[in-house]
Amino acid sequence: MNSPLYMTLKDEICEMIEWLASYGKTENGGVTRLLYTKEWYDAQQALKEKMETFGITTYFDDVGNLFGRLEGTEDREKVILTGSHVDTVIDGGKYDGAYGILASLLAAKTLFAKYGSPKKTIEVVSLCEEEGSRFPLAFWGSGNITGRYTIKDVQTYKDVNGVAFLDAMFRLGFGKGRYKTPQRTNIESFIEVHIEQGEVLEKSDKSVGIVSDIVGQKRWQIEVKGESNHAGTTPMNLRKDALKMASELIVAVSKLAVEKFPGLVATVGHIEAVPNVGNVIAGNVLFSLDIRHHQKEVLAAYCQSIMMYIDEISKREKMDILVAEAVDISPVHMDEQGTELLLNIASDKSISYKKMVSGAGHDSQVFGTYCPTSLIFVPSRDGISHSPKEYTKADDLENGIIMLMEMLYRAAY
Repeated sequence: MNSPLYMTLKDEICEMIEWLASYGKTENGGVTRLLYTKEWYDAQQALKEKMETFGITTYFDDVGNLFGRLEGTEDREKVILTGSHVDTVIDGGKYDGAYGILASLLAAKTLFAKYGSPKKTIEVVSLCEEEGSRFPLAFWGSGNITGRYTIKDVQTYKDVNGVAFLDAMFRLGFGKGRYKTPQRTNIESFIEVHIEQGEVLEKSDKSVGIVSDIVGQKRWQIEVKGESNHAGTTPMNLRKDALKMASELIVAVSKLAVEKFPGLVATVGHIEAVPNVGNVIAGNVLFSLDIRHHQKEVLAAYCQSIMMYIDEISKREKMDILVAEAVDISPVHMDEQGTELLLNIASDKSISYKKMVSGAGHDSQVFGTYCPTSLIFVPSRDGISHSPKEYTKADDLENGIIMLMEMLYRAAY
């Protein structure tokens, strides 16, 4: 790793992360860069200028995805795409999304400076949106490239201030046909490097994660219908206590996951009790259930077990339980050839690594159903993300770039 190719990467990536974080910097030291805001636009323009100073050709598509292109000398049409998203959550961190863009830019810049133009075309992308922080839609950038979304999907969307999605887009000149159509058919593969946003790598003392799968997700709203009554005058054996039944269900979903479905995670993160008064038996309880695993069959088996338990307890207590599905996202398997190549690169470069499953989505989840996709993680300190406290060590940032650079070199040079 003392090669001149890598000598300044650590300093460059740290400096560039601070530079990009200045666009939308908050008082807490975080970043707020929401889709189609001034901060977002300024960041995209700054990235465009930075790419051009590196000798990389730039262009926007019609939803605001920014591309930096290194034209292939032998294969110009098919594109190896690498990058991540420029938008943030409100008062988020400096690394989420931004690191993936800057790592890709530095990798492309370094390869171009050392080896010249690639044989296959490489494009660095700063995706316009992934988080869903301003409007009730996520993956707008990658979704448009892959054909999942079009402008018809956002006709009625507004932000919390009542600003229409289309108005916000039009004000900045996007969505009017001025730029290239966003949907693509020429992407050969997508490679993303991203902070983990969890503790697995840090706890394992590994510098990079090589992602084999991204979990599927099912989310339900479960409503328990009981009967409100006086807390003092209603005997225990005559109650239809919705909160008691909901509590049994909540314990059961966690117990089932731990005991019979290793690797599956089940989370109840939201609960409402009605009337929510200290001296009244709850007559109605609504709670969420979020379930994730990287194998579709395991998700299905778990869901079947839970449904059987819900039916059983409902009949036993003579209370209705209503289940409504809110989210159903299939697991996505990363490209096996790309994963194997990354494992070989990590071994060749003596970079400590862990082959792992991603519990969060990222743009790779969208691209993974569209083209061969690879995802590289670097550790997040204490697993913290979506926060001004977000942090990754410089050595790990550098190793992520080295992994990406070698991947691009072997694929395009």
